[in-house]
Amino acid sequence: MEETTCNFPGYEDFHYELGTLFSTYPPPFIYVRDPETSRTTSIVIDSILRNLSGASSVPTTTKIHYARVDCVSSFTARLIYESIINTLVGWEPTWQDGCGNWSSPQDIRWNDSLDSFIHGLRAAHAHLSQQKASTSTDKTNDGKVRFVIVVERAERLSDSLPELLVPFTRLAELARLDLSVVFLSQVEWEDIKPPLGASPDPYYMDIQSLSKEDIVRNLISNFPALSKISRSNSILQNIYHPSLKSLYAHFITILCDVCYPFTHNLQELQYIAAARWPGFRKPLLDEYKEQQRQMAADVEAARMRLNRLFNSTITTALDALLPRLTNAADWARDNEPPEGVFSLPRGQWQPQQQQQGLTVQQQDENMTNLPRISKFILIASFIASTNPPKSDLRMFGRGVDERKRKRRATKAAGKSKSGGPPKVAQRLVGPTPFVLDRMIAILGALLEDNDVESRLADRQLTIPGEHTDMEIARVGIFSSVMEQTSMRLLHRTTHADRLDGPPMFKCAISYDAATVLAKELKITLNDLLWDPIA
Repeated sequence: MEETTCNFPGYEDFHYELGTLFSTYPPPFIYVRDPETSRTTSIVIDSILRNLSGASSVPTTTKIHYARVDCVSSFTARLIYESIINTLVGWEPTWQDGCGNWSSPQDIRWNDSLDSFIHGLRAAHAHLSQQKASTSTDKTNDGKVRFVIVVERAERLSDSLPELLVPFTRLAELARLDLSVVFLSQVEWEDIKPPLGASPDPYYMDIQSLSKEDIVRNLISNFPALSKISRSNSILQNIYHPSLKSLYAHFITILCDVCYPFTHNLQELQYIAAARWPGFRKPLLDEYKEQQRQMAADVEAARMRLNRLFNSTITTALDALLPRLTNAADWARDNEPPEGVFSLPRGQWQPQQQQQGLTVQQQDENMTNLPRISKFILIASFIASTNPPKSDLRMFGRGVDERKRKRRATKAAGKSKSGGPPKVAQRLVGPTPFVLDRMIAILGALLEDNDVESRLADRQLTIPGEHTDMEIARVGIFSSVMEQTSMRLLHRTTHADRLDGPPMFKCAISYDAATVLAKELKITLNDLLWDPIA
């Protein structure tokens, strides 16, 4: 016998025994009883016969042809005869030919009665033997053909067609052919056998109940076939995606633990598994969808952070590489970002050329060529970073006397009223972030107090402060803020890609630089500071 692998756990012994009988000297009548999983047993028998019929070499060099007939669908003798003969010779009726059955060279009608059916078996055997002889290369074994007929649900014969029960058990004797008949049933042979010993005793094979472990392995072995049903490679569309095989094995184990005391039928358990598997995998897929969404968000955030970290370095690389001051490999090695650059606060890492920040002299050089309105913006940003927000109304508010402002009195450093440590002056704490709208409002107050005389008169603007409101609302004001941010005279403390909340900045110039700008613009800076420097 050709060695074939049994793909059905728990059926290894049955597979080996029945395969050995078919490939050597099978009994003329075999009775297989399976009270619980007859459908699976039918599939196992079909697998054995399919492997043997397609085998290239058998020890007996006998070609096996087999047919399966179900006594439920074939409920008349004529249907049983036609199904067996057409399947043995490989004939399939077609509509174009009038759904005619296979006809032998003698053109006999073999589906009228049992006698004609036996003549039809002989004609089919002769036809297949001649066909084998014409294609065989070994002339000593020409024409050896063996028939195997599997009758499923054989217990139905005793109810619907009892006259066929005895002839089918003696079919090899009546047809005088190398033929074996297999009855597959869920009941005992004693319950359906004809009385008075009319039929011979069969070769009896009883299928034992599968263990829970065998049932689990059988159900898990069906997963690849279920996975091929859906051609989609997406785990969201294919509920039997190959990546879910380990989870499916865990699910089947749980299912069999619950259902094994009630049923051992593989088809029923597979039916229950098909109903509960989509719900079992749903929480995992929901988490997978959330991870995919979060991953997409993380990738987008990483892309934006890379843009913020490396956009400025491109300009620096251009300044160094375009004039051929160095080569790309040396520049990349000298400006390699540190380990964990993503975890650094924004602005902490810069290329080597900008890593040490701007000195006072560099700030003065950058501010020398600034437009007049940009210098006002820097003064306004310095005031906004130095003064607390609650002081804006007192410092820049307008009352009965528009030019009179109430400033905080300067006190000597000492202990507070409660006896605790003295409060640190704002100028010593450093610049604080401010909202852009607040700086624009301070800019308007500075322009109204110090820039009105330098403007050209406009007859259309007659209301006091109207010209200033128009100036601070120009797009050029906001572009100047962005330009000074790129020059590192201002620092943006909020993310540029965030839509929620107003943008916030922090002044980057020193008090000395602000004093130089204030003198140039003829602004008394100390009068505008809430906690001035003495």
